[in-house]
Amino acid sequence: MRHLKSLLLGSALALLPLAAIHAQDHAAGKDAKTATNQDGKQAPATETATRTKHSVSIHGHSVSYTATAGTLIIRDDKNEPQASVFYVAYTVDTGKPEKRPVTFLYNGGPGSSSVWLHMGSFAPVRIETASPEATAPPPYHLVPNSDSLLDKTDLVFIDAVGTGYSRPLGKATGKDFWGVDQDISAFSRAIQRYVSLNKRWNSPKFLYGESYGTTRSAALVDALQDKGMAFNGVILMSSILNYGIRIPGYDETYVGYLPSYAAAAWYHNKTPYKSGPNKPADLKAFLDQVRAWAQGPYAAALAQGQNLPDAQVDAVAQQLAAYTGLSVQYVKEANLRIDLGRFRKELLRDQRLTLGRYDSRFTGTDPDAAGETPDYDASDTGISGAFVSAFHDYIDGQLNYHTDLDYRPTYGEISKNWDWKHQAAGERRPLPLAYVAGDLAHAMRTNPNLQVLSVNGYYDFATPFFITEYDLAHMNLDPSLRGNLQFLYYPSGHMIYLNTDALKQLKTDLAPFYDHAAPQR
Repeated sequence: MRHLKSLLLGSALALLPLAAIHAQDHAAGKDAKTATNQDGKQAPATETATRTKHSVSIHGHSVSYTATAGTLIIRDDKNEPQASVFYVAYTVDTGKPEKRPVTFLYNGGPGSSSVWLHMGSFAPVRIETASPEATAPPPYHLVPNSDSLLDKTDLVFIDAVGTGYSRPLGKATGKDFWGVDQDISAFSRAIQRYVSLNKRWNSPKFLYGESYGTTRSAALVDALQDKGMAFNGVILMSSILNYGIRIPGYDETYVGYLPSYAAAAWYHNKTPYKSGPNKPADLKAFLDQVRAWAQGPYAAALAQGQNLPDAQVDAVAQQLAAYTGLSVQYVKEANLRIDLGRFRKELLRDQRLTLGRYDSRFTGTDPDAAGETPDYDASDTGISGAFVSAFHDYIDGQLNYHTDLDYRPTYGEISKNWDWKHQAAGERRPLPLAYVAGDLAHAMRTNPNLQVLSVNGYYDFATPFFITEYDLAHMNLDPSLRGNLQFLYYPSGHMIYLNTDALKQLKTDLAPFYDHAAPQR
C-alpha cells in the first residue's frame, strides 16, 4: 500500500476539475488599496465592487440585473485582514432583494476557481463549446444564456483563496486556507461577509457546488447553520463525499465504477449485452440492471478475493464483459477488477481512441494504441481554452473589472499542499481523509426543512454516480427526512452543462426545486 501522503495527493489530483493551468501574478505597484501576500504579489486589501447593468431573456421573459465583480475581505480571530476573496454576483433589479433567493456557487479541485460553473452553467451568459467534440480555437462565442437561473435566484460565484483573483493577505499563507477544514472556514466567513454587506440575512439561501465543491458544500452548510445561518437547499453536482473509498485494496471502487463503465460502453456502441449484438434501447433501464448486478453478484464475487471458484470467475467475467464492452479474456487478466485508466484505454483500442475522464463521450488519440493508460484527458483539453479565454474577455470587456493580478483558473500548488484531515460532525478526532456525508446528514437533522438535490452525469468518470448514491444512502437519515433528498441524472459528463440539451433539462428540473425549497410567502 502506498504511503498516506501519496494517497492524499493522488486523491487531490484525481478530482481537479480541469487541466492544471498555472498562472503567475503580474507584479504591481503598491498603493493604498493593495497589500503584499507571501509570494510578493499584490491583492486588494480593501473591498472592491464594480457594478454594471444588463438584461437577459430567459424563456421569453426579459430579466434586468446588476452584475457585481468585486472582493470580500475575510478576517482572522484578531480581526486582521486574512484574504481578499474575489466574486461575481448577479442580482435581479427588484424592489425587495431581501426576499429573493441567493445561491453561492463554486467549483472544486481542490485548487479550482469558479470559472467553469460561471462561464458554462447558469450565469446570464455562457460560452459555446462543441461538446462532446474539442472546441475550435478563437474566436470563441459568449452568448446570452436563456437557461440562466436568474429568474429563480440571485447568483454569487466565489473563487477559493489562491484561485481566480482570490489571494491571502498580510501574514496569511496558503496553509491557512488549503485544507478541508481551512477551506470551510474561509468560505463560511466569505459568505457571511457577503450576506452582511448586502443585507441578505433574510433571503432564502442555497449552496451549489461541483466536484470537490460538493465536498465543501456538505460540510459548509453544517458549519454555517451552526453559526445561525439556516439554508433552504444544497445542490450537489458531480459529487465526491468520501475520499476513503479511493484507497487501494477496497473493492467498493470497482463496484461503484461499473455502471459508469456500462454507460460509456452503451454510448460508444460497445455493449453486446448477453447473447446478442443489439444495444439496449433504454439507457436508464440498462443501468438499473447494471446497478443490481454490481451491488449483488459482482460485489459478492469480489468479496471472495482470490478464493472465488473458477466456475464463478468464468460466469462473472462473461457478465462483466457484456456490461463493459471489454473482452472476457481482458476481464479475466485484470482479475475482474478494471481500473479507470485501463478502461479508458481499452474500450476503443481497436479504433486507436481513448476516452475522456471528466466526460467519457469525448475521445482522444495517443502516439500508439499499445499503452496501458491514456496520455491525456480529451474532455479536459477540449474545452479549457474556450472557458479561460471567454472569462478574460468577459470580465474585462463586459463587467469592466480590471486588476494587475492574473486569473488562476486552477492552481496546482493548492492540490499539492492540501491538508485532507477533517473534523467531521460527531467525530471526536479528525479523520485522515475527507468524509462529509455525515456533516450533510447532521445539517439535515438539525434543519429538517433543508432540501438536498444530487445532480449526476451518466458519463462522468471523475465522480461516478453509483458511488454518490452509495454515500448518500448511508447517511442514516430518519424516514421523515429521506424525502428531502432527491436525485437527477443526465446524459452528460462531470460538467453536465456542456451538453446543452442537458442544461435545458437541468434548468427545467431546478425550477420546482427552488419553488419547493423557498416558497414565496
